[in-house]
Amino acid sequence: MHKRAIFSNRSLPYLLLAPQIAVTLVFFIWPAFQALIQSVQRQDAFGFRTTFVGLDNFRRLLADPFYLASMQVTLVFSVAVTLLSMGFALLFAVMVNRMIRSRSPYTTLMVWPYAVAPAIAGVLWYFIFNPTIGILPYLLRMVDYDWNNRASATDAMILVVIAAAWKQISYNFLFFLAGLQSIPQSLLEAAAIDGASPTKRFWTIVFPLLSPTTFFLLVVNITYAMFDTFGVIHATTQGGPAQATNILVYKVYTDGFVGLNLGSSAAQSVILMLIVITLTVVQFRWIERRVQY
Repeated sequence: MHKRAIFSNRSLPYLLLAPQIAVTLVFFIWPAFQALIQSVQRQDAFGFRTTFVGLDNFRRLLADPFYLASMQVTLVFSVAVTLLSMGFALLFAVMVNRMIRSRSPYTTLMVWPYAVAPAIAGVLWYFIFNPTIGILPYLLRMVDYDWNNRASATDAMILVVIAAAWKQISYNFLFFLAGLQSIPQSLLEAAAIDGASPTKRFWTIVFPLLSPTTFFLLVVNITYAMFDTFGVIHATTQGGPAQATNILVYKVYTDGFVGLNLGSSAAQSVILMLIVITLTVVQFRWIERRVQY
């Protein structure tokens, strides 16, 4: 028997859904519709004249070497942030799950970074890695490495990857820890009695049972790296040096709000949206088949 909610007033369910529907329409559906319209138009910087250009904005983008380079930067950045944040989160979750008395304090401390805004996280790591006053460049100079994220593309990419991944580790940690605590201990005890080492128990029992959680976090982290890291990029490198950290979502901002090329910016947002939708569909169609529920 399935429990069923019964409302005395037939309009009450719609009233309860109304705020969420309104937020979705105003902040998601309407901006997406406006982006689709602007992507096939060309406007002047002041919006006085609008010309329909069809797919010309998209053709220009796909022939633009700077935009293609931004795609490559986004690919490297997204993969690095996803692997780093999920890898460390899983490691911390396994370590905390083995604790008994001090599990709650460690969990609380691990969750705190998630409350930090992306821009604040970027500023924190910007000062830590600052070539002039940062503590890490000072330590790196002791091992003969001259850190300079303002001039080196590699150093700049490392900076934004660490800042973005650090912000997301707490979120991944919570889900991995919940997944670990839901695994029956009887399975691990039986494997231990059979002589399986802790490493073998993890890769043959724990990790396969974590596949639903891992798959969910994979989708969330890729979306996070492509959309929610604007504040990190803006607070640290602003896409530099020489466009080395100019990911797609930040290029939408620079071309639209700084360069006032509204048509190209709208076309970029549409392409970015299509990329994320395609990745999500691929993940649910093919990767999810390997998930063991």
